[in-house]
Amino acid sequence: MKYPLIIFAAIGVLCCTRKAEPVAEKPLASVFDNYLYADDIKGVVPSGITGQDSISVLNDFIEKWIRNQLLLDKAENNLTEQEKDVQKQIENYRSSLLIYAYQQSYLHQKLDTNVNETEIEAYYKDNQSNFVLNDPLMKGTFIKLPVKAPEIYKVRQWYRSDAPEDLKNLEGYCYNHATVYDHFNDGWVNLNEVLRSIPSDSKILLNTLKNRKYIEIRDQNYYYFVTAKEIVSEGETTPYDLVKNDIHSIILNKRKVQLISELETSIYTDAQNREHFIIY
Repeated sequence: MKYPLIIFAAIGVLCCTRKAEPVAEKPLASVFDNYLYADDIKGVVPSGITGQDSISVLNDFIEKWIRNQLLLDKAENNLTEQEKDVQKQIENYRSSLLIYAYQQSYLHQKLDTNVNETEIEAYYKDNQSNFVLNDPLMKGTFIKLPVKAPEIYKVRQWYRSDAPEDLKNLEGYCYNHATVYDHFNDGWVNLNEVLRSIPSDSKILLNTLKNRKYIEIRDQNYYYFVTAKEIVSEGETTPYDLVKNDIHSIILNKRKVQLISELETSIYTDAQNREHFIIY
């Protein structure tokens, strides 16, 4: 049993070493003159884990510590002094973390997260070239029935109809007899994926479906019925309801970028006016 989160909680332990072995404390492991003690691994085993599982966690951790110490020794002995000077990298990393934390705090205080429908619709209208379909979509119904299913002639009537009673009858019939019954009048699906479920040329099926909105195919074992209430072809604009949430996120991200840019400009201008920096 593995506990990968333990590694994150104990990175400091993996990196720590003790150069001398106290007489009163027996180490758990050593690599050259570096020692790992019981005190170093307190909290490594999560609460509630006992028995063999806890032993496995400790053994995995000790092995990881040994591997890290061996790698560290190789690095110390094979890298140049310049390569081992990581202080600048540490400072840059710390600076990046602090800047990011401040930016997130500023956004938390200033960001307007309310995006209304009008904004989303306007963005969709002005940027339709960014939402072009790679595959055709459809709303409709796909049914796969065994050839021995009873009263299939009724299905031919029901699956093309929009009448609530016919849809109810179709659903009840398919529940009892259909191998597949996918009803997606309320949501878009990839039309190519639907047509791949039918043993016939997908391009011919697609053209047929575009022209008359329904198809019926039979092979040795099954009938296949498809009716398309709506079709959006490849290369056309993705339906609004499919990209609405994406546009919401895009608008928020643009606001974030704008706020951070304004923050940086404000800080820079203020510092410039106060002569807090000099460009030589």
